[in-house]
Amino acid sequence: MNLFSDIQACVIQALKDLVRNGELPDGLSFANVTVEPPRDPLHGDMATNAAMVLAKPSGQKPRDIALKLAEILMTDVRIKTTDVAGPGFLNLRLADNVWQEVIKCVLEMQEKFGTSSMGSGQKVNVEFVSANPTGPLHVGHTRGAVFGDALAGLLSFVGYEVTREYYINDGGAQVDFLARSVYLRYLEAHGQEVAFEEGTYPGDYLISVGEALKAKVGDAYVDKGEQLWLSDVREFSTDQMMSLIRDDLTSLGITMDSFFSEKSLFGTGAIEGAIDGLRKDGLIYEGVLDPPKGKKPEEWEPREQTLFKSTEHGDDIDRPIMKSDGSWTYFAPDIAYHSTKVERGFDQLIDILGADHGGYVKRMKAAVSALSGGNVSLDIKLMQLVKLFKNGKPFKMSKRAGTFVTLRDLVEQVGPDVTRFVMLTRKNDAPLDFDFDKVLEQSRENPVFYVQYAHARGCSVMRRAAEMQIDISDKTLAETNLSSIQHDSELTVVKKLSEWPRLVEIAARTNEPHRIAFYLYELASDLHTLWNKGNEIPSLRFVQEDDKATTAAKIALVRAVCVVISAGLGILGVKPAEEMR
Repeated sequence: MNLFSDIQACVIQALKDLVRNGELPDGLSFANVTVEPPRDPLHGDMATNAAMVLAKPSGQKPRDIALKLAEILMTDVRIKTTDVAGPGFLNLRLADNVWQEVIKCVLEMQEKFGTSSMGSGQKVNVEFVSANPTGPLHVGHTRGAVFGDALAGLLSFVGYEVTREYYINDGGAQVDFLARSVYLRYLEAHGQEVAFEEGTYPGDYLISVGEALKAKVGDAYVDKGEQLWLSDVREFSTDQMMSLIRDDLTSLGITMDSFFSEKSLFGTGAIEGAIDGLRKDGLIYEGVLDPPKGKKPEEWEPREQTLFKSTEHGDDIDRPIMKSDGSWTYFAPDIAYHSTKVERGFDQLIDILGADHGGYVKRMKAAVSALSGGNVSLDIKLMQLVKLFKNGKPFKMSKRAGTFVTLRDLVEQVGPDVTRFVMLTRKNDAPLDFDFDKVLEQSRENPVFYVQYAHARGCSVMRRAAEMQIDISDKTLAETNLSSIQHDSELTVVKKLSEWPRLVEIAARTNEPHRIAFYLYELASDLHTLWNKGNEIPSLRFVQEDDKATTAAKIALVRAVCVVISAGLGILGVKPAEEMR
């Protein structure tokens, strides 16, 4: 049940009736006709822009169209009143029994309420985290990890077949630096004093890796040239670090479906094959690029390069894929990697990247467009920085990591549920302040507590009703007479419930899981407001000691709220609380 889609269908059918009656011209497009919650709830339950968007193509005044539309809509038993506002917006109020049906629908569908088939038959690859395997995940990775996992959950909720993927950056020079750093810890494990030079990783997290290498090979590599140990130590170190990263992700409740190694692209013909495919399409050529903006002519040395004609697929400039020494640029293996995604049959690709990858967006979209013939879409979400605060001051250091706060540090201090929810309280492209003190306090200012508390309150009401010998099974509650649910504060909660399916579709269509967190906070706020009004107005209390029928109706409303909160938290990977300490 998507009440907004149902009423939108009703509006469009009414417009078709106006066309059939000759009151609107043939050939009008209704694609931009919407039905949405009004900005001011006092104006009604829903508002449609139909008259506004059809005025110009029909050659009529919007208000005249709105009046004709209102007359037809009033014949629908679900619509109680219509009101033409301003130049032609049409506000609608729905009959009370419509809201009662929303509660029944939630209880009948349970956590399937809000699901849809919008993604049915489509495969989506969500690539996220993809951190270099040179250290533990830090707080910046945490935001991308939570966002990616929540987005995957959201897309699954609306029917997509989702693959969560981690791209292991194990093909570059940074893995050699890792191997040399582990070798130093290996020597240290043998009692030698070592010095970490620039380009190595001094964090304590490599101590155990050096000891593990000693346990495996003994003194075989001690004081030996790196030509004898570099390759083996590189592979050993990468495996050890990926094991650590997997454990970090598990602590946050994240399990990847696929790990793809960058190294597997080299020496296998994968990069050459992807580039040859583009060359056959006339998209690879030898040429000279114009100097970058801001460069003086005397600082620029024009040289012929092997280029990808990315401008033919929406990029600003063509991009080099091969260096002057004949080696590949960083862009070439990225092309090959995304080529494998296209070959694996994904209909949509989503990459979750750090904010410093802004220059990567257009070139990669161009590559995917070229590789797929325009048939596969790529959406790149950039994650802005996270700033940590504790005791009112910036919190930066971690002895274990050396220079940053790790994902594990964060989870151990506040728990996975708090970490996940707070990371979704801002849109991905907005900076996020993570205050350790605020996220642990029990107040409205702490969004995760506020939402969890609403669910826990609902559970406490359910337990009290059960003590009154009221049948609180969902089947019975769905069949309860709900006519007593009519106070404005109660209907406010029901109307917010009705928005859930619409909100889910919008969030999935825009790849914005933060909308789920925002909605849950608003729903929790409406429930808390209703609860508090019960302290002033006894008839609004959820449990009416001498009236089991009315109590059952109110319990049905509370239970519906719990169902939707539980479903929403499930998408975000957060467990709903049944009790609060």
